[in-house]
Amino acid sequence: MSKASSSKSDFLFELGCEELPSAAVLSLSSALTLNVMKILTRLGLTYEAVIPFASPRRLALRVTQLAAEQPLQTLSRRGPALAAAYDSLGKPTPALLGFAKSCGIEPANLSVIKTDKGDWISFEATTKGAATAQLLPTIMQEAIAALPIVKPMRWGDGDYEFARPVHWLVMVYGDKLIPGEILGVVSGQVSYGHRFHHPDPVFIASPADYESLLHAACVIVDFHKRREIILLQIQTLAKEVHAEAVIPDALLDEVTSIVEWPKALRAEFDKDFLLIPQEVLVASMQAHQKCFPLADPTGKLLPYFITVANLDSVRPAQVILGNEKVMRARLSDAAFFFEQDRKNPLASHIPATEKVIFQAKLGSLHDKAQRLQQGMQNLLAPLQLNATEATRAALLSKCDLLTGMVSEFPLLQGVMGYYYAKLDGESLAVALSLQEQYLPRFAGDDLPKSALGTALSLADRLDTLAGSFLLGEKPSGVKDPFKLRRHALAVARLLVNNQATLSLAALIQKAALNYQESLLNSEKSQLSELHPFILERLVGYYQGQGIKTSLVNAVLARQNDSLFDLNQRLHALTDFVKRPEAEILSAACKRVTNLLNSTLQEAAQINSIDTALFHEQAEHHLFKQLDITEVKVHSLHEDGDYPAILTLLSSLRPDIDVFFEHVMVLVDDVSLKRNRLALLKRLQGLLQSVADMSLI
Repeated sequence: MSKASSSKSDFLFELGCEELPSAAVLSLSSALTLNVMKILTRLGLTYEAVIPFASPRRLALRVTQLAAEQPLQTLSRRGPALAAAYDSLGKPTPALLGFAKSCGIEPANLSVIKTDKGDWISFEATTKGAATAQLLPTIMQEAIAALPIVKPMRWGDGDYEFARPVHWLVMVYGDKLIPGEILGVVSGQVSYGHRFHHPDPVFIASPADYESLLHAACVIVDFHKRREIILLQIQTLAKEVHAEAVIPDALLDEVTSIVEWPKALRAEFDKDFLLIPQEVLVASMQAHQKCFPLADPTGKLLPYFITVANLDSVRPAQVILGNEKVMRARLSDAAFFFEQDRKNPLASHIPATEKVIFQAKLGSLHDKAQRLQQGMQNLLAPLQLNATEATRAALLSKCDLLTGMVSEFPLLQGVMGYYYAKLDGESLAVALSLQEQYLPRFAGDDLPKSALGTALSLADRLDTLAGSFLLGEKPSGVKDPFKLRRHALAVARLLVNNQATLSLAALIQKAALNYQESLLNSEKSQLSELHPFILERLVGYYQGQGIKTSLVNAVLARQNDSLFDLNQRLHALTDFVKRPEAEILSAACKRVTNLLNSTLQEAAQINSIDTALFHEQAEHHLFKQLDITEVKVHSLHEDGDYPAILTLLSSLRPDIDVFFEHVMVLVDDVSLKRNRLALLKRLQGLLQSVADMSLI
């Protein structure tokens, strides 16, 4: 090994292959990096950093300052118990002799270790760690084998499987080649640059040179640097026409995954296409062409788009013309779908919904729409809905799924319902609800802004959840084909952000009652598990916001049905625990709760408080304070002023301290004891007016 590699050196790994699926590039790169880090840590090999590289034709990484060998390895084996190692004459037993022989040493050279289970014979030996250069082929083989490849491919006449056929392999440690074979390819020090700009081999002498050598060969191997370059190019081209580019993160990642040497180009399309709803144009540009639309500062689309080529053409005008030609064809298709759909009103699709299955055991889309009408009836009063509009929204809710536009662009479900309903003369509230019914689509997504949209979204999610749980199809592990976790979180967020008095338990029950009686009485039903399932999603949502689980559980112990009220309590508690009074209130609640918990059987028999049994002034005083405080708390509770309630409750601490200082609760006199426990039980209920403070 060279002098440079005698202590620490950089290691380079590159797996070259045919173009990877765009969705796999970043995920495979991240997984490979994580796998290598875990294996190196497990083997005790120290390193400074693992730097990932990824492009359509390669997965690579550079491990900086990787130790040249493992640390000293200590082998420890436990033999027979000391009591069984020697006979009565002090001579080694067969058990000891056999153990010593298996270790290759004399019995006298074995040691004794002490454990909580007695003394044992032990063998310990220290050996030199393996050289990193010898371990690297196995390390990388293991890391590659553990990659999450959804659809592996086979190639040639071998049995090797990977996302795409592998063509070259680079493994260099320090300035030395690491011999090895992975997926049937023998390692070397030769990589390859851009397929067209630099198809010649690139010799990698040192890991430190890798990124610059590939850049010279027209490949930007760092995914995130390539992404930033693309973003800057797009923004620069947009500014030239006083526009802003529409740049979704997912599309930017996808484009970054399909180019190695990006060159953004601005092109144009016919202004007549702007007569089509702009969501259609955006969907066509992004979904089919992987292009970025341009808009004015108000968000209105302009007749421009930006495409990102995977080469720096000597004839960019020709590349632009080619993209404009393809885009014209795509937008013409979209215009055709729009024109065809407009020949019939949205409501004309209602009969056809009977032939489209929503879920095999839950009926058709028509059946679902009928159930949604019932579900909307339950929300009329709480959300102050117009009954006619609610019925109409439910009836039309799934009609756009049968249009040509949504068949071509599924992501436009709801959006096209809005446009078509509006063009048909439906009320604006109904049209908007058809779009908002799919909100929120994910954890951080917007919520519906209209009451009708909120109602339709809520009714739709509850219908899907109730039906699935009645069938006994609660998600397990990673399997969630109907996205029930997402629906549950959506229900939680919709209720948390709605001031209407809505009971989660009642909504679940009413949604279930819209199904057939045979389903309601099914032995497979898991309907009772739906309420806690939704609350679990809510707990996770709050965790994502940085709110401690202990605080969420403290509130859930007092309120788990009205989620808006739960949210009000939680935010009041989150602010309150930052104050010194919080610890005082929590300590008082814990003391009372612990005492009551120690007498659970007796506490269960407690009924009312008899003031005639008060012997101490502290009992009278606490009882009086409870009367006064309960009235104040009741008034504040009606106003939802939970911060004030928590402040008020914390003021009881001196009275509680005086009570415990002068009153013995667990006395021999049963009547006296139970009366004092009853007083504490009333105090506990008051202290837990907002949340169970004993859980904090």
